[in-house]
Amino acid sequence: MSHLRELLKAYVDDGTAPGAVALVSSGGRLDVEAVGSADAAEAAAMARDSIFRVASITKPITAAAAMLLVDEGRIKLEDPIGEWLPELAAPSVVRSPDAPIDDVVPAERPITVFDLLTSRAGWGFPSDFSLPAVQPLLLAVQEGMREPHSVPPPDEWLAQLAQIPMLRQPGEAWLYNTCSDILGVLVARVSGGSFSELLAERLFKPLGMRDTGFSVPAAKLGRLASYYGRDPSGELSLVESSDRDWTKEPAFPSGAGGLLSTADDWHAFARLLLAGGTGDGRRILSEESVRAMTTDHLTPAQRAASTLFLEGQGWGFGGSVDVEPIDPWNVPGRYGWIGGTGTTAHVVPATGAVTILLTQVAMTGPTPTPLMRDFWRSAVS
Repeated sequence: MSHLRELLKAYVDDGTAPGAVALVSSGGRLDVEAVGSADAAEAAAMARDSIFRVASITKPITAAAAMLLVDEGRIKLEDPIGEWLPELAAPSVVRSPDAPIDDVVPAERPITVFDLLTSRAGWGFPSDFSLPAVQPLLLAVQEGMREPHSVPPPDEWLAQLAQIPMLRQPGEAWLYNTCSDILGVLVARVSGGSFSELLAERLFKPLGMRDTGFSVPAAKLGRLASYYGRDPSGELSLVESSDRDWTKEPAFPSGAGGLLSTADDWHAFARLLLAGGTGDGRRILSEESVRAMTTDHLTPAQRAASTLFLEGQGWGFGGSVDVEPIDPWNVPGRYGWIGGTGTTAHVVPATGAVTILLTQVAMTGPTPTPLMRDFWRSAVS
């Protein structure tokens, strides 16, 4: 039994997760393990091609889609987003982060594409979730996680967001999550089609990501892993939904966390982050765009203020970038992110290493779980 399989089995046996799929690629060697059950009630075996709600490891994919348009010259990093998102052309900002939601001032400058890519546009989550201006965003995200098909279409969603004041001035602070959703809407409007169609045609098809999308074809539903949370006693409980039909495309394809995917599909995307292209050498993203995605863009003060999510590390485009070797797995330059449904995916551009872990249990906080941390330790040992 491989060391990776032993690690996963220990966490499945102790009830941490019904099952898991892990992939580690390093030095020309690929190790993939599937352990436990995809559905705890039916004891359906987890498989290498099991499909998961991958949540926030959607964010790097959304950033890559934006960089496709940058490479083509259709948008520039310094462009104000108001040209394509007029709803956000003149946003208001709360006078101070702890101010009442109606105590606002105008934004000091327009929001740019670069602000969205670096999660510094002004909307999102800080370390203090109790701030008045954070509450409407928090409620919307919680509802979207429970009922993805309840989120309104992009135009309506954007109109609602425009009524919520920003927490900080553009470029001032790193705030979590919301910028990736805005970025998905921006990509769709610039491309002239839907966000889902652009991803399918420009990324998923050329990369061979056959099982990735915002819905699951009926023929593949048997491979979809059930999604669990924990009740107040700590016991696993199935996350219920009034609409479990994942064959239906959601009205709002969330660039922050809406994709479903597999370990092998995210590995195909990881190759894009390492070489800018497909496995057969076709280039999709320029070297400059890949470098920009995987480079930290935060100031030391912005990193220090975001320890709840980033634990002192930096942020590129759509994912974190390790800047400090705080723990054994914090390799400077490592890029990737974690998802609230129990997923994590990273690449190390300097070495070509890839680590992907997919589980189906909701995280209870914004920091990595013990299973994730042990997986990373195992991957670098």
